[in-house]
Amino acid sequence: MNKGELVDAVAVKANITKKQALQVISAFLEVVTEAVANGEKVTLIGFGSFERRERSSREGRNPKTKETITIPATRVPAFSAGKQFREKVVP
Repeated sequence: MNKGELVDAVAVKANITKKQALQVISAFLEVVTEAVANGEKVTLIGFGSFERRERSSREGRNPKTKETITIPATRVPAFSAGKQFREKVVP
C-alpha cells in the first residue's frame, strides 16, 4: 500500500473526503517526523512506538578492496510494533 492508497482507505473508513484524509495523514507524518528528529519518543498504544536510536561507530569492510574502515556513529529512526499490532500480523 502506498500513500495514495492509504489516503483512499482512510477517507472511506473515516467517511471524509480524500483531501481531508491527505491533510490528516500528512500532518500526522510531519508531527511524528519532527518529534523523532528532536529525540522524542512517539507511542501509540496498541500500534507501536517511533523513536530515534543511537548507533555507535563500528568497523566494517570495503567490499571492493577488503580494506577495514570505521563506520561513524549515527542516529537512525526506529519503529517497534505494539502488542495488538504484532498479534494481528502474527496470530
